[in-house]
Amino acid sequence: MARITRKELKADKFAQEVGLTVTFFEEHRKEIVRYGSIALVVALFIVGYVIYQRREQTARQEVLAAAIRVQETPVATVSATGSPIFPTQQAKDQAAIKAFSDLAAKYSGSSEAAIAQYYLGAILADAGKLAEAEKNFFQVAEKGDARYASLAKLSLAQIYFADGRGAQGEKVLRDLMAHPTVFVSKEQATLALARYFVTANPAEARKLLDPIKFQRGATGQAALSMYGELPPQ
Repeated sequence: MARITRKELKADKFAQEVGLTVTFFEEHRKEIVRYGSIALVVALFIVGYVIYQRREQTARQEVLAAAIRVQETPVATVSATGSPIFPTQQAKDQAAIKAFSDLAAKYSGSSEAAIAQYYLGAILADAGKLAEAEKNFFQVAEKGDARYASLAKLSLAQIYFADGRGAQGEKVLRDLMAHPTVFVSKEQATLALARYFVTANPAEARKLLDPIKFQRGATGQAALSMYGELPPQ
């Protein structure tokens, strides 16, 4: 299963938070004076909540980054550079599952929790535990925002195909084709469906590949390669 590309997670500095607070009071000084102590209390509550939310987001991102580092730690018998390693894939999977599970439980409902559950699904799928993987992907597909939900749906479709639920997988991918996201393009969903149809329905695979096989870049190359696997008409 494909992973989300790891990007540097941006941390908010305390100085930035204080700056936001000062800016807020500078911009609303007249209103605060005019409406007295009640308005001041409300303003303080709002600013305090904003700072709390920003700190919470930073904390979630740091925990997510740490979990991803566990997932990216290599499996080896000896570390040539002295960096962390895992002796076996099983040990690595156990550590990664714990890290992502703890994050998902602690920060339930956040984007970071959705990413953690997506990773859990991918790890379990790679380990052949498709039923458990499906549960995690399904939760992200149902509760995550559109970006992470689309990734989860793409992975769900592969599980459905592997489990003999072709019609269900096709339905998911056609929905992704109709509703692409920044993480899953229409072309990606099309290629995934065409891959299934190469053996299941070559005529339908050809129909899907025809509009994209001459596109530039990786999409066109993948489509042409898949096209070459089709039986002659």
